[in-house]
Amino acid sequence: MRLSIVQTKLHWENPEANLGQLATMLDPLAGQTDLVILPEMFSTGFSMNASKLAEGMDGTTVSWMRGQAAHLNAVVCGSFICSEHGNYYNRFVWMQPDGEAYTYDKRHLFSLAEEHRFFTAGSKRLVVDWKGFRVCPMICYDLRFPVWARQEKGNPYDLLLYVANWPRPRAHHWRAMLHARAIENQCYVAGVNIVGSDGNKISYQGDSSIIGFGGEMLCQMSETPGVFTTQLSLESLKNYRTQLAFLADADDFEIKL
Repeated sequence: MRLSIVQTKLHWENPEANLGQLATMLDPLAGQTDLVILPEMFSTGFSMNASKLAEGMDGTTVSWMRGQAAHLNAVVCGSFICSEHGNYYNRFVWMQPDGEAYTYDKRHLFSLAEEHRFFTAGSKRLVVDWKGFRVCPMICYDLRFPVWARQEKGNPYDLLLYVANWPRPRAHHWRAMLHARAIENQCYVAGVNIVGSDGNKISYQGDSSIIGFGGEMLCQMSETPGVFTTQLSLESLKNYRTQLAFLADADDFEIKL
């Protein structure tokens, strides 16, 4: 499967500018990729101004994703501020080229930014099948909670995604935990972050990365906006899990919400 990560600087609370900028970045990928990953809250930046910025699933951002997925003939995914049934969600949308969409609402809300005051937490993981891979998407702060990403015995996913606005002061946490999630879950991990600074003067270092199932770095971007595409091998992953069958010895567990 061809995987593309998109690292960019976001225009604060300006969906029109962000969607236009991203459309330009994505256009060369048409027919050249299978899965495109955008950052967390890619249309607005990590804003708590949900009452002003939220859209429904029939709004501009999701419609834009549907159009981009069809144009690229690839899945386009990332999170946005969603309004549904009177609540606001930091919602990840997995948009397929046929227009079918799957969603995941961020489980761990970032209390240091008071995200929990404005958004409702999700309660279910999402695993989707694409090009033979089982893919599990998560959002930013979820990275700090390894139990939420733990493989289910006998039914593993193959690719773990984290879309983020992860700040510069804790960049070493981002790098270390992405590697840890790959090694402990024996899966590919892709983490997509932003660069620049936002409307709260918080600085972001980038470090968008793709990590192999053995913990090897396949890609680490610097602080420059850009797109990186690589090929993932499902056969190599399965061979690795056969040779080093660590997942079979994992503890049984149940998450109580």
